[in-house]
Amino acid sequence: MYDNFGELFAIIKVTEKLEKAYVRDIISPSEYEVECQKLIAHFKTLSSTLKDILPSIERFHDTYKMDCPSALNRLLVSGVPATVEHRAAVATSANTSAATVAECVQNFITAMDSLKLNMIAVDQVHPLLSDLSASLNKLSILPPDFEGKTKMRDWISRLAKMGAADELTEQQARQLHFDLESSYNSFMAVLPTLGT
Repeated sequence: MYDNFGELFAIIKVTEKLEKAYVRDIISPSEYEVECQKLIAHFKTLSSTLKDILPSIERFHDTYKMDCPSALNRLLVSGVPATVEHRAAVATSANTSAATVAECVQNFITAMDSLKLNMIAVDQVHPLLSDLSASLNKLSILPPDFEGKTKMRDWISRLAKMGAADELTEQQARQLHFDLESSYNSFMAVLPTLGT
């Protein structure tokens, strides 16, 4: 148990340092994103393991006087790297290329198919939605309030508050599938107008 507490303490502290390094431009956005994704995944797995022993991560944070507000925001609130959240990842010059559009379509279909295959655990769904969100954010022509972007941010935030082993209820899975399909249809409707 104390080993797990030590791991949790380390993940929170390292995430805080990573956030500060990114804000100070000490680490590149691509390096930051990779490392942050790893820390988020480790955090989700560990917090799921500790959920019966440790009901509140915030209380753990306060008990050990960690002073890591950026880490708590990244791990508990947003659940995705800042580069994904704020579309600050290094962009290529061909943001509207056919490859990026194909990547978005692939991520939409993969996410919808996974739900049809009853893959409803948070650690199965979260990476798919993160990939979809990242690919949508690569298309700079899509407005920030594009339906697919806002719905994926909402779902990622909701999943970030759950443990890795938690599963979506039948109602949540149906709503997520509906949101994915609705966003996909909006995306396909926008495609013909992207170049104009």
